[in-house]
Order: sequence, then C-alpha cells, then structure tokens
Amino acid sequence: MSDQPPRYPLILNPKARSEKGRRALKFIMANATRFTIYATRSREEAIDLAKKFADEGEDLVIAAGGDGSLNAVIEGLAGSKTALGVFPTGTMNVFAREMGIPYDKLKNAMEVIDGGHREEVDLFAMNGAPFVQMAGVGFDAQVIEETSWESKKRLGPLAYLLAATKVIRAKPPTLKVKFADGREMVAAALLVGNGSLYGGQFPLFKNASNTDNLLDVIVFKEAGYQLVKDCLSGLVKGGIDAHSHGDSVEYVQAAGLKVTCDEEIPVEVDGELWGRSSEIDFLPTGKTLRVFAPLEPKVKLRYALLKMLSPWRD
Repeated sequence: MSDQPPRYPLILNPKARSEKGRRALKFIMANATRFTIYATRSREEAIDLAKKFADEGEDLVIAAGGDGSLNAVIEGLAGSKTALGVFPTGTMNVFAREMGIPYDKLKNAMEVIDGGHREEVDLFAMNGAPFVQMAGVGFDAQVIEETSWESKKRLGPLAYLLAATKVIRAKPPTLKVKFADGREMVAAALLVGNGSLYGGQFPLFKNASNTDNLLDVIVFKEAGYQLVKDCLSGLVKGGIDAHSHGDSVEYVQAAGLKVTCDEEIPVEVDGELWGRSSEIDFLPTGKTLRVFAPLEPKVKLRYALLKMLSPWRD
C-alpha cells in the first residue's frame, strides 16, 4: 500500500498578480504532487469546475484565492457532500479568518486540511447567488465599486478607505426593507452577515453565527459621516448587536429579507461587487457548505480578535 498522501483537486486563478499570490503559486508548485491543479479563466469556469467535482463525488476541493474566488467555488459546491479546503491568498480573506483558517502561510492552511476536521455552515443567497460570509447593499458596495485593483495592490486595505471618502459625500437612495417576519424599515444602506466578521479581522455582527439559519442585518438609517460613525462605534465596542438600536442604526436577525429601491443600487457579495439591482432578495438556500477548519473552537479565535481591539475600547 502506498504511503503517499492523497492528491486533491485545486482551483486557482492564475492571474493573481499580488506578491501574496506569487508566493502562493510558488508553494503550490513546490507541493504539486499533492494537487491536481486547475487554472481558471473566469468565475463561471470556477463554478462549473467545482460543480463537476461535486457531481463526480470528490471528497474535497481546494480553492486558492481571495473571498471572490472562494465564493465562485462555493457556488459550485453548494449543497453537495464535497468539502471545501481553503488556501487564503486574497487581500482580506474574511471567511478564512471567520473559520480560524491560517491566512499567513499556506503550509499552515494545508495542515488544517490534512487534520481532517470539517464543519457545516449555512448558505444564503442574494438574488440566487450563494454567499457564505456577508453582503452589502448601498454604501459598502459602492465603496468596493469605486476601488480599483491597482489601488488595492498599491495601498492594500487603505484603498477602501480612500474610496469611502469619495462615496461618503454622495446622497444615498432610499431603500425599503421588508423582513421575512413582516417587519418593514426604511434604510440608507444595509450590511447582511452570515458570519461575525467584516472587512478582514473586525467582528461587526456581534450576535452572528453561521450555523443558526439566520442572517444578521445592520440597518443604517442615515448615510454619510453618521454611517461611518456608527460602524466605527460598533467596531470599538466589539461589534453591533441588538442593544445598538437607536435613531441611526438597528440590528435585526431574520430568516430572509427583501430590499427595493426606485433606482438600481450597488450590491456586494462576500467582498466582491455583484452588480446593481432595484430588487434584492436574501433567502436561505436550504443547503449547507462543508469546510475543513481547525478543531479549536472558533469562539477562542474571536476572543483573540476582540483582544486585538482592546487598546481602543478603554
């Protein structure tokens, strides 16, 4: 019997041009006997490949990329028995951080996969597009829309801050929000979380769990500097929750929701711009995603993140 470790299908974007992407490719090629490598040319090809592997009964598919590339593979695996392995090589790697998957060295991420521990997480969909971490309607998505790849490469996360200074001055459209339980609200922008983290390492959705079949929705009733103030206040306090209700922000847990607007507004899913629409439905898919993750309870990892913010909480 062979002592060779198993060989896994690995889906990657060969156009990754960042230094982190180059280091990831170097690691993958140095360990090429562990993988069957599939370099994709488009999001659609990544979805089709992942679905093909799931239909063929593959036990595991590895996605190498940022949250956008990950989202494409997740769409192909949604509801199947095929588990996802994550090689985080993007700028933020929010889902990897949420699950406690190491994002600094792929060697450590590979050790998580070899460890064999799997978790099942909820999958929701925005207008039919599955997402696993979060989505944004309005301000957040418009910031992403205004952020170029060149600025992200040059400035990293600071590029989003610079784009925000431009968007913050624009007058937002009015959003009408109807939740699955019948509640209705008017908003300037929304953030919708399946997990707790937003923008990388920041726990913004304080009560969120990706295994409770609920979405955590932050309803911003005012735009501009008040919206930014509400976000920053929530981050300093370790997240926004049901006790954060006020004149300008509200926190709602819901099984689903519908957003309508008189004009088309930008929407992002898992940190990537999805496009624009005047009607946006967030619904449960009735499916789950199996993910290779560390055995260590995620609550300890979240505590570590909160500890990082402690200097600003005094």
